[in-house]
Amino acid sequence: MSGVASLSRTLLTPMALLGRQSDPQALGATCIGEACASCGAACMDQLPVQRIAAPLLGSGENDLGELWRSVGECRAGAQEGIRYRADAQVLYGVLEVDEADFSTNTSAAASPLQRATEEAYRRIFRLLDAEGYPQLWRVWNYLADINGETPEYGGLERYRQFNAGRQDAFLASQRLTSGGVPAACALGVRSGPLTIAFMAGRLPACSLENPRQVSAWDYPSDYGPRAPTFSRGALVSLPGQQLLFVSGTASIVGHLTVHVGDAAAQTREAMANVAAVVDQANRCEFHPTPHPAPQPRTQPYMLAALDYRVYVRHAADFDAVRTELEQTVSNTVAVVCVQADICRANLLVEIEATASRTLGCTE
Repeated sequence: MSGVASLSRTLLTPMALLGRQSDPQALGATCIGEACASCGAACMDQLPVQRIAAPLLGSGENDLGELWRSVGECRAGAQEGIRYRADAQVLYGVLEVDEADFSTNTSAAASPLQRATEEAYRRIFRLLDAEGYPQLWRVWNYLADINGETPEYGGLERYRQFNAGRQDAFLASQRLTSGGVPAACALGVRSGPLTIAFMAGRLPACSLENPRQVSAWDYPSDYGPRAPTFSRGALVSLPGQQLLFVSGTASIVGHLTVHVGDAAAQTREAMANVAAVVDQANRCEFHPTPHPAPQPRTQPYMLAALDYRVYVRHAADFDAVRTELEQTVSNTVAVVCVQADICRANLLVEIEATASRTLGCTE
C-alpha cells in the first residue's frame, strides 16, 4: 500500500530554478550563494524565492537553488510585502524587511531589528489567518551580523534583539504556546535585509523536542530578555505523505554550548542532537485528524536518508566538518554546506535536516 507524496524538494542550478518560475506546481524556492540576488529578483514576480547571500562550501558551485513542488496546481499572491504560493494544503511565503525602515524612532526602547522582526512576523500571521493556513510549521530566518552588539540598546546582541521581536509578535498574535511553535533556524549573513521564508498549512504539525536539550522557550535569562521561539523539530502530515523538519541544531547539551573551539567535536554533538530529534519523530504516532482504520507501519526516519543543510562559521573548518558528517551519515547523503554565522558566538556549526516518507508504506 502506498500514497502519493504531496510535496517534493529538489536541488537545482539557479538557471534551472529560473526556468521553473512559471511552473504551476512550483510552491516556492531558496537560492543560496553570494550572487543569488539576480536569480531571486528575476523569479520573485511569479515564485517566492528566499535569497541567502552566503558562500557555498565544497560544492564547486557559486549558487544553488532549492525548489519545493506540489502535486497540485498552486496559486500565487502577495500581501504586505510577502510573496507566496499555495496549494490546497500548504502555503509557502517569503518576506524581506529592511531594518532601515524602522530606524526613524531613535528614542524607542526596541532596536530597529527588534521592531522589524516583530512587524515581519505580524505580517506573516495576518497572511496566514486571512488565507486560511493558520498553522505555522517551519521558518527559515537570516539576518546580517547576528552576533553583533548594539551599544545604544544596552549592548544587546542582535540575535537576542531578533528573539525579542519574534516573541513579541507571537504574544501579540496569541500564538505563544509551548509545544505549538514552529521548527526554525536563525543564521547570520554578512549583509542584507532580514529575510524570512516559511511554510504553513491548514492542519497542525506535531512539535518535537530533544530530551538532551532544554526546550528553547525555557532557556534561562542568561540568553537574553526573551527566549527563542521555536521547537526542535516538526512532523507534518499531508495526503499520502509525512514531512519531518529538524530545526537548526548545534552543539548544545541542556542549554550550554559544549566543545568550544572544536568544530569536529561540535559537528559530532550536533549530529547526536539531530539523531535525538529523529528518534522522537520515530516514536511519535501523529495524525492531525482521526483515522477510521489502523494504518500500516511506516518506514522509520534514518539519518542517512535525511537531506541536510550545514552551516559552518569558518571556511577553514569545512574539511573537518565534512569528515565528521561522512563518518556519521556516509558520503552519499544530500548535504549543502553554507558559510554562515551561528546564533551564539561560540558555536561553529549548525545542522538542519528535512525528510519525507510516504504514509502507508510498509516495511
